[in-house]
Order: sequence, then structure tokens, then C-alpha cells
Amino acid sequence: MAAESVSSPVTEKLKTANLGFPRMGRQRELKFALEGFWTGKHAEKELLDVASALRKKHWTLQHAAGIDFVPSNDFSFYDQILDALVLIGATPERFGAGTVTFDRYFAMARNSREQTAMEMTKWFDTNYHYLVPEWSDGLSFNIDTTKLLGELAEARALGIETRPVLIGPLTLLLLGKGVDGFDPMTLLPKLTKAYEEVLQALIAADVPWVQIDEPMLVTDLEDGVDEAYRHVYAQLAKLPVKLMLTTYFDSLADNLHLAVDLNTAGIHVDLVRGPNQLDDILPALRPEQLLSVGCVEGRNIWLTDFSAAASKINTAIAKLGPERVIVASSSSLLHVPHDLCAETNLDARVKSWLRFAEEKLAEIVALGRGDQAEYKANAEAIADRAAAESTTNPRVRAALAVLEEKDFKRTSPYPERAAMQRRKLGLPLFPTTTIGSFPQTPEVRKHRAARKNGRETAEQYDAFLRKAIAECVREQERIGLDVLVHGEFERNDMVEYFAEFLDGFAFTESGWVQSYGSRCVKPPVIYGDVARPKPMTVKWSEYARSLMTRLMKGMLTGPITVLQWSFVRNDIPRQQTAWQIALALRDEVKDLESAGIDIIQVDEPALREGLPLRHADWPAYLDWAIEAFKLATSAVSNGTQIHTHMCYCEFEDILPSIAALDADVISMESARSRMDLLDAFRAHKYPNEIGPGVYDIHSPRVPSSEEMHELLKLALEVLTPEQLWVNPDCGLKTRTWPETISALENMCKAAAELRLQLGA
Repeated sequence: MAAESVSSPVTEKLKTANLGFPRMGRQRELKFALEGFWTGKHAEKELLDVASALRKKHWTLQHAAGIDFVPSNDFSFYDQILDALVLIGATPERFGAGTVTFDRYFAMARNSREQTAMEMTKWFDTNYHYLVPEWSDGLSFNIDTTKLLGELAEARALGIETRPVLIGPLTLLLLGKGVDGFDPMTLLPKLTKAYEEVLQALIAADVPWVQIDEPMLVTDLEDGVDEAYRHVYAQLAKLPVKLMLTTYFDSLADNLHLAVDLNTAGIHVDLVRGPNQLDDILPALRPEQLLSVGCVEGRNIWLTDFSAAASKINTAIAKLGPERVIVASSSSLLHVPHDLCAETNLDARVKSWLRFAEEKLAEIVALGRGDQAEYKANAEAIADRAAAESTTNPRVRAALAVLEEKDFKRTSPYPERAAMQRRKLGLPLFPTTTIGSFPQTPEVRKHRAARKNGRETAEQYDAFLRKAIAECVREQERIGLDVLVHGEFERNDMVEYFAEFLDGFAFTESGWVQSYGSRCVKPPVIYGDVARPKPMTVKWSEYARSLMTRLMKGMLTGPITVLQWSFVRNDIPRQQTAWQIALALRDEVKDLESAGIDIIQVDEPALREGLPLRHADWPAYLDWAIEAFKLATSAVSNGTQIHTHMCYCEFEDILPSIAALDADVISMESARSRMDLLDAFRAHKYPNEIGPGVYDIHSPRVPSSEEMHELLKLALEVLTPEQLWVNPDCGLKTRTWPETISALENMCKAAAELRLQLGA
């Protein structure tokens, strides 16, 4: 990536802001405290103490770095959307009314004996999951500012004045779903009043600034939503508190004038994901309106190009003056790891190109103060990255250049393949399977850590894995599953495991990022061209198959999911990296088929996640993303059955593209939504086979066979018996063995009852 000519550093000292900070802690302290509380090992006070200590540490860290606007209320025990619902008194009616206790809070997030948890989906185009609001007429809207004001007071006790963060009212409303056809927009008056009361509580606490996040403003708004925005903010802007209207993840585009007309004291724009909007917004701002320039990326870990950022900042200063410009992160830093301090094993050169949350704070402050030495060091690092030969693999680029149309197509259309696969595989109606992973027990993690730390030899570790796989195969056969898997005990993560076999990836030791609740992932870093020097999964798939009397399914992670769940290089187009990954997977798929694996699942849970936020940008993305999957999977014979898995996304948006994947079988999350999404598959006359999940694996709750049987009957209102597979929502790695065995036994019983009922 060629460095731009060095722009002049900012000559005025500017105010700086951070939009949000990672919650888990440098050592994932919150994760372990939460899980200890959920299992009963820790009392509530211990959890509260850990949370309080983390908040204080993070505020102090940001303040000491020189950030002027330090956020508060960005902390959460589970999810900021759930916290917003608690704040305004709009938690789902089915969980009861009154003050939200910890038990009720976590029941909404994680299930209880009485209730299925709230539905969960992805936050815009990130890998963070939020809980979906449930809008109904009987919501109380009795605000509870305990958390909001409590955190404000905690920070003030440290001598730090924070800027409280609120999820904006329209973003909150639009991200939710009406219960039983209820129209959420009818709640607008109550919602507005609740937000007015929240802001009045902050005014009473002498809060000068409030950050109000409205990322929905960078999306295509439906008819009438702009008027809803105007109505709500006409009320909120009257209150004597300064609102920073915060947008991120894309450009305001056609919503620019709407955002300005909301008459807030300031507007934040993301100039990383929407780099070309500055020239439009500068002349549109109202007199005295501040502009928060989001120029340090909150979503990826590469160093900021100070020259490019300074050019934008200086342009803003020239138009507005330094007193109206704030230098900020593009979005919350929730989406990046905590800091680079623990990364002792990273290649030193690659590490010099990276910036985690703490380092990004330093970048924000350095940009705002305009230090010549810091700008010079940044330019040298940018130039070093551009010159690095390790980022380019000529063989990979040559392979991409010679691809032909036939490389992206199966030999025969689905109906012909399906007939051949039914004869070859001999599966019953409603075949049962799992999504791939089985419980990653403490013993599994202990052996993996021992191998990683050198306390266990490769031979000892392999012996343990053979034993774990054998036990998993025996248990699956005893339960009666039709299509078995090997359990994935050797895999630390569904992306990182594969990345460790591929060229072009680097790995962190502590680069953890929150995905949902206490679940953290450690995305690998794609810094160069991707290639597969040797097979990745064949060894353990062959071993597992040798133990089975039933069919074996090989398990791979798809190219778009590897792309989305990694920190992706930003110096070449994402399409190019995706197709490089697809070529590597194509070789793996062919090797699995050669090893006698007749069913191969290539998971793409992140396909929808990568969809651009603007509809106009969808076709271009979907074209190359679908082609990446087809490139990875099209080299097999007609008799080899290709599966894919997706979860926690709005399938309705992309059903034609899902059909275009041409997978023989697709499995998906649908238990929490009670098969609602299948209506979209019916509307599109989806022809291939489908496995809608019949139980939620993100909860310790074990559903009965009757409950799963009822869901399968709902599925048969949409699907033919020949289309329907029976499986959980997702992989089982986070569950315990007793839960897993009971749930799978009930699942197989439900399938057997359905076969009996239909005389199959």
C-alpha cells in the first residue's frame, strides 16, 4: 500500500473523542467473572466488583491517554441493546415487569426454564451479536437510570468527566421486531417521552454532552422513517444538553440533510468506511454545529495513515475552524482487541503495522496534537508495509488470473445431483445431523494448552485427540444420528484453526474480541496473499470415518466467513483475498472427496454479515461472495453432497443469493424465531434441502422432543418431507456433554416420531 505524500500535521490542538471501549478486559476478566457467576462459582458481588474495577481501569486509561471525550455507559454485562431496553423500561413483556434483576436480565439473554431467550442477530455488518428488541403495546416505558447514572458517578469519583453513550431511539426501534404483527412505530410517542426523561436525568446530573448513536442513518431508510427522526429529535434537541449525533459504518449519503436537520450540537461521521462524505457534510452543517471526524478505524487493526487522516482533518478545520472539529475513532473500539502489549510472538515487522484499542487511543491523540515526529514515524511504517515482499505470492495471483467460468459451477444441476446423492447415501427422510463441533470440555482445553505451551508432545496430543474423536463417534452412533462428524476437538476456533495452515496469516496471543455475551473470538490477521501449502482437515476426517458405521461429514469454514472473521488486509480489494481463500479451500474439498468423505459442509455464517449497508452496493458484493463459495465447492462430483451453514442473520434479504450458492443442503438458526424465516424460503420457492435448527445451542436449556417435534411440523408447513433435515441451530462447542446428549437424544426422537407419523 503506497503511502500518500505526507500532509501537513494538524497545526491546532484539537479536542479528541473515543466512541466506546472493549469491555472484557485485557485478560478477559469480565468473561471469566460472568461464566463463574452463571455456573454458581461466583456470587453476584464478585461479578459486580470485577465489572467496577474494569470500568475504572478503562476510564483512567483513556483519560491518561489524552482523550477529551471519554465514554461512559458503553460497558455491558451482556449487550448494549438489552441495556438500552432496561434503561427505557422496554424489556419484552413475556419476561415480566418491574425492576430488572440479574436473573431476569440473563434470562432474556440466555434462556430460562420458563422462557426462550430473546432473538439474537448481527450488529450491522460486524461479527458482534445483539439481542433483538420485542416491541408490543403493553411495554411500560418506566425508565431505570441506575446503571447510566451509577457509571457517571463512578467516573466522576475518579475525577473524570465522561460523555454518556445512548443507543439512539430510532436505531433502537428499527432494530427490533413487532410481536405478532404489532407495528413498532406506534410506540414513537412513548419512546420519545422515555428518552426525554433519560436526558432530563442526565441534565439534572449536570452532564454537558451526550453521545447518541444512530447508525441506522447510514442505511436505506423506509418511507416515513425520516419524519419519525424529525419528530423525535425536535423534542430531544429542545433539552438543555448537547447531543453528539453519532453515525458510523458507512456514509450518511442521502440521509445527510436529515442528520443535519435534527439540530444536534454535533455530528460524528465515519470517514474510514465513508471516506468521501466530508466534502458534502462540511457545507451542510449548521452554524456552530461541531463535526466529529472519525478517522481512526474502530473496526480493523491496521495503523492509521496519518497523512490521509490529516488531509481530512485540515479540510474540516479550514471550513469550520479548530474549535468545531473533534478527532475521533470511526466507531466504538468494541470491535478490536485491547492492546498489543502481550503480543510477544508476532513477527516484529507485522506487529509494527498493527494498532489495537489502546494504541488507537494514542493515534487519536497524536493526530489531534499534530506532533511532527509522530507523523514522520507513521509515514515510515506505512511505507514499510507497502514495500514488504512477504505480502505478495506470485503463484496465487497467477492462479486467480487463469480462472474460467467452469471453475465456478457444479457439473450438473441440483435435481440431477439430488437423485444421485439419494441413491448413493441412502438416508432416511428427515436425516439427523449436527452442525459440526461437539463440547470443548475443560479437558480438551487443558490438552490444547499443554500442547501449545510445550508441556505435551505432538504424539501425546494426537493420542488424546484420537481418544476424544473415538468417544464422540461412539456417542453419536449410540444416540442414533444419521450423519456423523468428528467433533472438531483439534480446532481452537472455526477460523483460526484453518488460518494456521495457510500462508498469509499472522496470529495474536491476546487479540480477543467480544462476539456476544461472554463469548470472545481471536480473529487471525490476514497480512499477505493466502495459499494452502498442505491439507488441513483430511487427517482427522479420515480417522473418524474409519471408526464409523454411518455416514461421515467433513467440516470446513467457507471463504467469506474466513474473510469476515479475520482482520483483513486493507491494501488490496476484499474480493481478491476472498478468492484466494476459496482457492485454498477448493484444494481441501477435493482432498476430502478423494479420502472418501461423501458429505462436505462448508460453513458460511458470515455471508449476510458482509453485506454492505446500502442496497445499491449489494449486487457487487453478492456477486463475488457467491462466486467465492462456488469456487471453493464446485470441483466435486455429483454424488458428493455439499452442505453449508448460516446463523443469526436476516436471510430474507439475500435468498436469491443463497439459492445461487447451489449448496445441496443448507442449515440455519431458526429455533428462537420458531421457524419464522422459512416463510421467506417458501415465498422464493427454494428448491434444495434445508435443515432449520430445532433447538438453541446458545442456552443450557434442553428442549423436549415434543417441543422439537412441534418445530419440525411447523417446518413441514413450508418444506416438503424430502427437503427437511433435522439439526441444532449451530455447533455444540460451548455446551456440556450432559446437555448435548439429552438434547440430541430428544432431537432424534422427534425425527423418529415424525417419520412414524408420516409412515416413512
